[in-house]
Amino acid sequence: MTAELVIRGGTVIDGTGAPGVRADVAISGGRINGIGEGLDGDEVLDAGDHVVAPGFIDIHTHYDAQVFWDPALTPSCFHGVTTVVAGNCGFSIAPTRAEHRDLIARTLENVEDMDVAALEAGIPWDFVTFEEYLGSVERRGIGLNYAAYIGHTALRLFVMGDDAYEREAKPDELIRMQDVLRDAMLAGAAGFATSFAPTHRGVDGKPVPSRFASPAEFEALLEVMGDVRRGIVAVAPGENVGIAALYDLQPRTGVPFTYGALLTSPTGAHRKMLEINDAGWARGAQVWPQVSPRPLMFAMTLAEPFTLNPNPAFGALMAGSLDARRDAYADRDWRAGAAEHWKGRSGFGVPRWDTFEVVESRAHPELVDRRIADIAQERGETPFDTLLDLALDEPDLALRVRVVLLNDDADEVALLLAQEHCTLGLSDAGAHVGQLCDAPEPTDFLGNWVRDRGVVPIEAAVRKLTGVQADLLGLHDRGYLREGAWADVVVFDPSTVAPGPLRRVRDFPAGSERLTADQPSGMRHLVVNGTPVQVDGDRRDQARPGRVVRPPVRVP
Repeated sequence: MTAELVIRGGTVIDGTGAPGVRADVAISGGRINGIGEGLDGDEVLDAGDHVVAPGFIDIHTHYDAQVFWDPALTPSCFHGVTTVVAGNCGFSIAPTRAEHRDLIARTLENVEDMDVAALEAGIPWDFVTFEEYLGSVERRGIGLNYAAYIGHTALRLFVMGDDAYEREAKPDELIRMQDVLRDAMLAGAAGFATSFAPTHRGVDGKPVPSRFASPAEFEALLEVMGDVRRGIVAVAPGENVGIAALYDLQPRTGVPFTYGALLTSPTGAHRKMLEINDAGWARGAQVWPQVSPRPLMFAMTLAEPFTLNPNPAFGALMAGSLDARRDAYADRDWRAGAAEHWKGRSGFGVPRWDTFEVVESRAHPELVDRRIADIAQERGETPFDTLLDLALDEPDLALRVRVVLLNDDADEVALLLAQEHCTLGLSDAGAHVGQLCDAPEPTDFLGNWVRDRGVVPIEAAVRKLTGVQADLLGLHDRGYLREGAWADVVVFDPSTVAPGPLRRVRDFPAGSERLTADQPSGMRHLVVNGTPVQVDGDRRDQARPGRVVRPPVRVP
C-alpha cells in the first residue's frame, strides 16, 4: 500500500539509543506505518546522507503567551523541535481570574523579561481555568505540539488573590489549591511546576508567590500529583525547598521530578549536585536535573539588570521608576551598600566581573566588545563603578552588557552532558527574549558537542533529545520512530548541523523586540504529526498540524 508520505534514504536513529540503520519511513494518517527499505509514498522527502530522527522535545520553555501570536513557536521550530512544554518555573498564565490578568502580566515582565505591552496585545484572555486555556490554544491551531504545566504562582493567585504575594496559604486555601490542581491535571496539564529560586522576583521586586509557599504546602500539592499519576513535577529549587529534598519527596509522590538547572560553576558546586543525583538514583529516586550545552549568558541593559536583581539593593529598585534607578546608580552610598552584599559571597548571584562585556552603547560606541574589567582597570576603579558610570552616560540607562553566569567551563559541561540521569533543558524559549535566546539548544548540542567534541555518540544524543524526554513526560507515542507512533520527524545533516547566529528583531505585538535564531545550518526537513512544516530548509509557515499534548495516566 502506498503511504501518504515517505522519508526516503536516510539513516534512521529511532530514539532508543540503538545504532542507526539505513531505511525509509512511511507515514499515513499522521502516524508512522512502516520503517524499512523500498517504501512508496504519494509525497517523498529525500533524506540521503542525512539522519532521520524523532522530532526533538523541549521540556523547558515559556511559550505560554507567545503561542497565541506565534503559532509556529519560533525559533524552536527552526531547530528540529516538534514538541514544547510551557509553564516552567510555575509561571503559567492559567488559571487566571480577570482581575488578576494585569498581575500575571507584570509578574512575567519582571521574572521572565516579557514586555507587558506585548502580553496585553497578544493574549486573547478568553479563558479562566487551565482547561479553558488549553482549549483556547487548541482552537487557534499551532505549528508544533504543545504541552503546558500548571504553575504554582498562577495557582496561588487564582485561589488567594493578592495575598499570594504576601503569605503562606491557610488550610482552606490549600484545599482549594489541591482541587484546582487536580482539575488542571485531569484536563491535560503536563505536570505541576514551581519555583523557590531567589532569582525569581515578580511585581514590585517581591518574591514570586510560589516562594511564599511553605514546604507543607508543596507536599500537599504533591499528594495530588501522586493521586492523578500524570505528567511530572518541575521545580526551580531554592530557599524553602532545596535540591536534596527533591530526592526524598519524589519516591513518595510517584511521578518523576525534574529541576532546573545543573550548570557548571566556578565554585565546583555542580560536582556536589552530581553526587547528590547519583546517590538519589541509587536509592530509587527519579529526579532529572536539567543540563544545557550553552553558557547561561544574558545580554541585559542597566535599565533592567536581571542578573543583578538578587542583590537586595537592586531588587528594591524594581518597584521604582527609571529616574529613581538613575538616582540610585549615581549615589555612592547606594553603590557601597550594593557592593557590601556581595562581599565574602561566591557562586550564583555574585557578578563574575571578568565576563561582563559591552554589547551596545550609544554614548560609547568605541567600547563595544570590550570587557568592563579592562575598562575599569584603565580608569583605576572597580568594575561595578565602571558599569554604573557607563550606564549613567546613556539617556535611558540603555547600556547593554553581555554577562556569563554559569556553564562556561567546556570540560565540565561535557561531563554533565554525558550523564545518564541528567536531561536536556533550560532553553527558556519564549522568556528573557530581549536578553537571551537558547532555543538553539538541540542544534548546538548536535553540532558543537556531539560532532565536534564527541561527548556522546549521535544515537545517545538523539535519545537525550527525544526518547528520554518522552519517557519523562509519560508520552508513549512520541519521542520514538516506530510503527504506530505519531509522525514527528526531523531530518538533519550531522556533518553541518549548527545553531547559527542570533539576531535582534521587532516582530512581537506592540512592536516589542526579541532575540531570535532562525538561521541554523543542516536542518533539512521537519514533520509534525505527519505534515511537513519544513522541506529542504524552507518553512511552510501556514501549516498548523500541532496538537495539544495531554499526558496519560502512568501505569505503575
